[in-house]
Amino acid sequence: MSDWLLVVDMQPGFGHPDSPWCTPGYDAVAERTGRLVAAYGEQVLFTRFLPPAAPQGAWQPYYDRWPFAVDPARAALWDLDPRWAGRSSISSPRFAKWREAAPHLPGDATLAICGVATDCCVLGTAVEAVDDGRHVRLIADACAAGTPALHEAALTVMRDRAPMLVLTDTAAELALRAG
Repeated sequence: MSDWLLVVDMQPGFGHPDSPWCTPGYDAVAERTGRLVAAYGEQVLFTRFLPPAAPQGAWQPYYDRWPFAVDPARAALWDLDPRWAGRSSISSPRFAKWREAAPHLPGDATLAICGVATDCCVLGTAVEAVDDGRHVRLIADACAAGTPALHEAALTVMRDRAPMLVLTDTAAELALRAG
């Protein structure tokens, strides 16, 4: 069995202050993520949110509300954060990234998950991984949401998934990797 770090949506679209989807706390999450990535080495997979070229169904009114996301002139928002350029990543137009990530991870891997946004893409990905039978450690202080209240609400939901999904923090995760 192996442990892998799954880093959810660390992209300029969620970190750049000019983005309508800028996530407060992104920089602190990025700093912690950097330490985690170093500890995991090659056992890291990044996800990227990539808006669809032609939104369909319920996504149409969503992108009508957020047209910047599908503006070709702003496509760089959906690149991987430059700190991790060149690292292995998958992309998906869905909030939850598990379907796309699963084929790239060993079938017996326990997942440590961090990233943004706790209440959306992180939550969806973690719950889908658990539904698929994976053990998940959510690194709570290496995640952020649009507000502290949303972050805490999502953690409350995930805390209730124990023992399949457990909350941890960066210090504990790094100690586990060093041990």
